[in-house]
Amino acid sequence: MPSRRQLLSLTAALAASTALPARSQSAEGPLRIVVPYAPGGSTDRVARLVADKLGPKLGTTVVVDNRTGAGGRLAAQQLRGAPASQNVLLMANPAVMLVAPLVFKDAGYDPEKDFVAVSQANSYEFGVAVGAGVPVRELNHLLAWLRANPQQANFGVPATGSLPHFFGLMVGEKAGVKAQVVGYRGSGPLATDLMGGQVPVAFDTFDTLLPLHEAGKIRILAVSSAHRSPFAPAIPTFREAGLDISADGWNTFFAPASTPTARVEQLGQAIRDVMQDPDTVKRFQDARMRPVASTPAQTRASLAAYRAQWAPVVQTSGYQP
Repeated sequence: MPSRRQLLSLTAALAASTALPARSQSAEGPLRIVVPYAPGGSTDRVARLVADKLGPKLGTTVVVDNRTGAGGRLAAQQLRGAPASQNVLLMANPAVMLVAPLVFKDAGYDPEKDFVAVSQANSYEFGVAVGAGVPVRELNHLLAWLRANPQQANFGVPATGSLPHFFGLMVGEKAGVKAQVVGYRGSGPLATDLMGGQVPVAFDTFDTLLPLHEAGKIRILAVSSAHRSPFAPAIPTFREAGLDISADGWNTFFAPASTPTARVEQLGQAIRDVMQDPDTVKRFQDARMRPVASTPAQTRASLAAYRAQWAPVVQTSGYQP
């Protein structure tokens, strides 16, 4: 018969052997949300709004890690192939997960093989705006003015290769206006030139343009959503303004492909809980953004539909970085 000391040693060994697999599969340390852009932009704002509430839901510290470079691709390249033990999420938008893999011969990652969708965080629409000195107040007047003054058909966008860039091309094609896209290094410089008259027309996210519109510094002529924005119900949609077009963008949480399915589901549920929290909803609405709560399966389906809509637009645009 084993002695008491042998029994205690055997019990301890069994406990250790059952604990090891669980520990090796679990994520360690604080959760990092990697944002591929500098602090202050819309993607960064979304990440920080969610991080503020996500930590208590998960019972851990959540840190926002801004890793800029290569138009957002650097962060995705660095997280590609991350081990399952690395407790990390990537917050990305269509520029990183849709456009870059289409226009670069080798983006350095495959969004469908190297990452798994966890949850969408928000969706946003685009707006077209003119400077206060441009003599138009409706979209059809703008398009007629551009056709009559083709030398003025310069569309400013916050970055070449961004969704506002391709949306501007879509609008130009639908309207029969051959536009020259002028890329800026962010929404700030674009807004400065739009207000100063250096560029007559700008396409950007609606939440970015709206404060300037409300201050009377620019005029938004149309919004790209299927329905009028609750934040500015007086501004018509493109369809209402006579152009049959609609589009939106998103910010979505992704995990490295090595992340266990159970962990993806856990993170997705926690993010959905945060996005449905009344205080979070109010914070997003105060920032003129629309929160979204979706399961990993719903997010994957939404991304597939989005690729089907936008991939032909990007590929036929002839855009080369």
